[in-house]
Amino acid sequence: MNIILFDQQEVKAALLPFTFTRPVAAIRVGIFTIAEKWQHATKSSVAFHSDIISDRFPLKIAAENCLINGAFFPDQQLLAQIEGLKLGEGLMYEGKLLAFKADENTTRAYFDTAAMPAAVQFKSYGESPLHLSFAHDIFRLNGEAIRRDYAQITQHRESLPLTDPHTIVYGKENIFIEEGVNIKAAVLNAEDGPIYLGKNSSVAEGALIKGPFALCENAAVNMGAKVRGDTTVGPYSKIGGEVSNAVLFAYSNKGHDGFLGNSVIGEWCNLGADTNTSNLKNNYANVKIWSFADNKFADTGLQFCGLLMGDHAKCGIYTMFNTGTVVGVGANIFGDGFPRTFIPSFSWGGASGFTTFQLKKFFEVAEKVMARRGKALSSEERETLVSHFEDSGIYRTWEKQAI
Repeated sequence: MNIILFDQQEVKAALLPFTFTRPVAAIRVGIFTIAEKWQHATKSSVAFHSDIISDRFPLKIAAENCLINGAFFPDQQLLAQIEGLKLGEGLMYEGKLLAFKADENTTRAYFDTAAMPAAVQFKSYGESPLHLSFAHDIFRLNGEAIRRDYAQITQHRESLPLTDPHTIVYGKENIFIEEGVNIKAAVLNAEDGPIYLGKNSSVAEGALIKGPFALCENAAVNMGAKVRGDTTVGPYSKIGGEVSNAVLFAYSNKGHDGFLGNSVIGEWCNLGADTNTSNLKNNYANVKIWSFADNKFADTGLQFCGLLMGDHAKCGIYTMFNTGTVVGVGANIFGDGFPRTFIPSFSWGGASGFTTFQLKKFFEVAEKVMARRGKALSSEERETLVSHFEDSGIYRTWEKQAI
């Protein structure tokens, strides 16, 4: 059966700024992206249906298809229910379209109209599957996602041994080390949750790490870092300083001192030295953040919420982010003081004011950053960024004032 992970538009809107540049299922929570979770669970490849056009997220429609809401994580009960569906049957969860099986014509009709397929008979799913509803769910659910992914990736496998005599370990049975990992004089405490060290990752001298923690392939923890639980460092990313309950997607750096907590950092981001995020208000009230779906600030219901930063965003040294700051794609933030708590995509500036980070300059920076990792923007990725630059102009209010 051909598996297609689809975006439901209201969920995609609630997961911005991260879904400006990727399908919902390409979001990393835990060790894996949601798509990778389904690949591991079903032992098959998956396709994507999204308005993000890229060769990274291909769509394949077959004669018979299993369509799954890309915001939902697989588990044994959900997988059994989906596998038990017949062609023309589907599942709903609390009013959300969860999954259905359909022929090619019904599949194409759903993608063309986004209307509930009349040819499919739906029943309610009675369990409580893990899934994303809001952008802050990415860090909120990360600890549980690490635990689930750890159980999946380590099943029927043995960890490589820890050979460094100067590294101190607590809860050794909850630590898994992949090939090529380099650890020097660190402290790994997995008593409260597992620690996963991915292929060719590194943990430098003096690092203190508590689980649940995931260090993905070729990622690094720098010297003296203090890492609290529920944290994921995505592939080819680096962290230093103090990090707590944060998710870095891939190719992003928070390499220096400074605090990052209850936060999500997209791909190709860089946080300058001594950047700090506030994750708790002085009055201990619930944190409100910018909601693209509602076009206003909305209550997260959370007491702790730090920084949500979209792809290709950067900030200079000593940047201070207030509680619940949302930064769009391609923004470049610098200067004294606290910048506003909603920074639109392609903003250039800080607390003293913003101008627009023009596309030509943005692409110059992005190309230099990616070339350092042997990567380049594809034509489809460039088109996505150009389109988003145009669409996001409505939030850059200073452009209107300049007319």
